[in-house]
Amino acid sequence: MLPGFDKIVEERIREAASRGEFDDLPGRGKPLVIEDDSHLPEELRLAYKILKNAGCIPAEIELRKEIVQTEDLLAGIEDAAERYRAIKRLNFLVMKLNTMRKASIATEFPQRYQAKVAERIQSIGVSESHLKRRR
Repeated sequence: MLPGFDKIVEERIREAASRGEFDDLPGRGKPLVIEDDSHLPEELRLAYKILKNAGCIPAEIELRKEIVQTEDLLAGIEDAAERYRAIKRLNFLVMKLNTMRKASIATEFPQRYQAKVAERIQSIGVSESHLKRRR
């Protein structure tokens, strides 16, 4: 910033505030919601913010949402054929997401799936000692 420029900006803000130009702003009197964008590369932060404000969501985020929705749907499906179609859809979405990324999505949520796998193994009657012997 140019030397002294910040003083000019602050003075103009004070003048506008004294005229009441900020009185009717949405969210007045409420704490600011500061988004954590530290996970984004610095050179992409402004572009992501512009896209978000325009209502555009990156394809990776859309896919993640669809994966979660499909998982939720899958949990409530009783019919075997319908369940199979949902699993195929889920596998396709995960594969599509993995092709967009450098690392597998499976490495992001191992604890989430680890509990489900353990429950599934227990439900079919496979003991931990049996699994250890197979290794």
